[in-house]
Amino acid sequence: MNEFYELSDGYRIPKVGFGTYKLNGAYGTRVIEQALQVGYRLLDTAFNYENEGTVGRAIKNSSISRDQITVASKLPGRYHSYQAALNTIEESVARLNLDYIDLYLIHWPNPKQEKYVEAWQALIDAQKTGLVRSIGVSNFLPEHIERLEKETGVLPVINQIELHPEFNQQKQREFDATKGILTQAWSPLGRASAILQNETVQKIADKYHKSIPQIILSWETQLNVLPIPKASHYLRQINNFAIFDFELSKEDMATMNALTKENGRLNEQDPAVYEEF
Repeated sequence: MNEFYELSDGYRIPKVGFGTYKLNGAYGTRVIEQALQVGYRLLDTAFNYENEGTVGRAIKNSSISRDQITVASKLPGRYHSYQAALNTIEESVARLNLDYIDLYLIHWPNPKQEKYVEAWQALIDAQKTGLVRSIGVSNFLPEHIERLEKETGVLPVINQIELHPEFNQQKQREFDATKGILTQAWSPLGRASAILQNETVQKIADKYHKSIPQIILSWETQLNVLPIPKASHYLRQINNFAIFDFELSKEDMATMNALTKENGRLNEQDPAVYEEF
């Protein structure tokens, strides 16, 4: 059963989504169709994943009506200039074979290029014309978001960032909350890193008779974060989705929060310097 967050623009979005990175072609279509059957209603893709067509085909193949599915995609760094950004958004809509995209994000700020404000203006205008419903950002630091607000007067409704038990992003989450921005987590399970064998998390999982991924995803939603786990296996998809029938205690939440590291980024992708095109 889906639970929802309400975004600052008034739209509702499921509290857990499904990541589609590296799900391509016929196989990817089947996996995404399966996720929709399990109950996921938020599909996260990106122009750079080169699978928007796959996501669109899975939606068309499913028996679920379009208005029940939230589709998110992202603008790559090489198309940050205003007209290129607009063209790319139109291309994303076409690749997905949809009339509009529910949520469109700038994938990375690429601050050295100095064009993310220009890209943001394109998203604002795409929203005005109905190409996209809600607009947000991904991997944006407070200084990037403050600049968007200062130069355009429009804040993103979502900031999708790397967030998992070894990097809980407390300061960024607190900043986002002050701006009415929902924090979304990519790699919410730490890209299948050692955290999935962590003894501390296992003890909590045993206490609640749940799996480690379920504990992590529940911890994230209790932080008012929206995780987008990816899973190809049917049982893992079900497992990751079934996280709303229990609640971690304050003590267990504190134990989970204590696992964070000062620089727990998995691939050292610091948005202050990292560039992705």
